[in-house]
Amino acid sequence: MSFKTYSFEDVTASCSHPSVGTASSTGAGMGSISINKANDDTVHDVAADGTVMITKVPGTNGAISLVMQQTSDFHKWLLKWYNYVKTANVSEWATMNITVKSKNLGDTTICTGVSPQKIADRGYEAQGKSVTWPLMAAEITES
Repeated sequence: MSFKTYSFEDVTASCSHPSVGTASSTGAGMGSISINKANDDTVHDVAADGTVMITKVPGTNGAISLVMQQTSDFHKWLLKWYNYVKTANVSEWATMNITVKSKNLGDTTICTGVSPQKIADRGYEAQGKSVTWPLMAAEITES
């Protein structure tokens, strides 16, 4: 009998911005990574007589959600990036790329034209928390 396994330890996210530099999620308190396309690839229109018209819809943009510990160096890098792009020339706004690789699954997702949807919310309590960075990508490719 063969078994298939998955481990989040085999997943890495790498961010790169031409003016801010690079950061990796490896050993940085990452909790989860979610990548969601913004649009459906297909739309069906059903006429009154039941005829179906199928439309292929272009679009590769979407959203990325990075969840990490609030004390994470990765979170600190994202804050540095966010504060930079908020005040930099608008040409810098969507120049970050994120590559997510899963060695175990053998897949790679590349997100280009990444910009912040908003800064991560902050919470202060007796016990440390996670923060979520909602980001948007102009193009998401998966292999």
